[in-house]
Amino acid sequence: MLLFICWSFFFSITASPNAVANLLLVAIIYLLGYSLNYYFHQGRLTRLWEHLQQVVHVNETTFELVNISGQYQDETAFLNALLNKAVSSVDGAEMGSIIRVEPETGALSFESSVGIDIGKLRQLNINLKQSFEYRLTKGKCDRVVVIDDMEAINSRSSLSSSAQNILLDAPSTPIRSTLSSPIHIDGQLYAMLNLDSGKVKAFSHYDRNLVAILTHEAANAISLYQKTHKINLLANFDSLTELYNRQRFETLVKEWQLKPHFGCYLILIDLDNLKAINDQHGHTAGDAALQHFSSLLKGQWHENQLVARYGGDEFIALCHGPLERIENEINIIETALSELGDISFSYGIEQYHGQLNKTIKAADEAMYKQKRGKVNKSL
Repeated sequence: MLLFICWSFFFSITASPNAVANLLLVAIIYLLGYSLNYYFHQGRLTRLWEHLQQVVHVNETTFELVNISGQYQDETAFLNALLNKAVSSVDGAEMGSIIRVEPETGALSFESSVGIDIGKLRQLNINLKQSFEYRLTKGKCDRVVVIDDMEAINSRSSLSSSAQNILLDAPSTPIRSTLSSPIHIDGQLYAMLNLDSGKVKAFSHYDRNLVAILTHEAANAISLYQKTHKINLLANFDSLTELYNRQRFETLVKEWQLKPHFGCYLILIDLDNLKAINDQHGHTAGDAALQHFSSLLKGQWHENQLVARYGGDEFIALCHGPLERIENEINIIETALSELGDISFSYGIEQYHGQLNKTIKAADEAMYKQKRGKVNKSL
């Protein structure tokens, strides 16, 4: 179009006495128009390139999270890593939070935050219908929303004044812009990712698109984390008692550090009357007894010891001494268990020097000797 205008102008002035001057003017107009067109086109290409770089960075970020998801001890630690990556990936973001959604009740809970006091946020008692995401999408929670004027939207909030004060006090600097994106897993709203800024209109259209990509990939990463965690639980823990299973126990024993000055002891435990409980009250009562007993074991022998359900109604523990302390802890467990009235256990204890099978055999003999003594005593 610019060329057409220039050439039309050129033909209209060629008959003029000042043809050379007019021709020079056309050339200047053409060069100016071309330069402006190049400038705007180049600027658009630059913005597209920057956006592409950000998209690549987001993909690399989520790819990294997917690959190291199994290294996190729990889901909260994983969400912390995800949020930190999100804040660093979006230029306008200075702070942020991830808010979990309880699917049954719609209750919201703050799982992680950056630049915002998580302790204060966790004092809030709010539900999904009070969130920006719900209100601005008319309950659909199906897209990224941007709030450019937090003061105006807060004035129309249904939150109590105390809750609004917490939201004002919790950030390191007052929040003036927020970008909120839903995270859906298996078709269900799992959480919301909020990125915040102390600047007005801090988030661009590109930021909105970036966060949409990020939360989509984050949903995949979280889903993979959950599945990996579930597989890890099934592989290493007993599903009923949540203690280590036999395979995991035997693996961890190989890494066990002996402490000769304290001594190390293996305890083999067998519930005396689980079969009778199952027969008289049903397997649900038997499962409850196993779970209660397991919670007592976990309460006494924490992460520094190894405790496992070895099979059926048999449990095993590997503990550092001294022996008197371990025997006292066993007495505490027996006392707590006696409150149920109809469940007891027999045990054998043997010092462990690194030979697992030999020590288990000796502890097993001691345990059955104690069990036979109880039977003879009751006759």
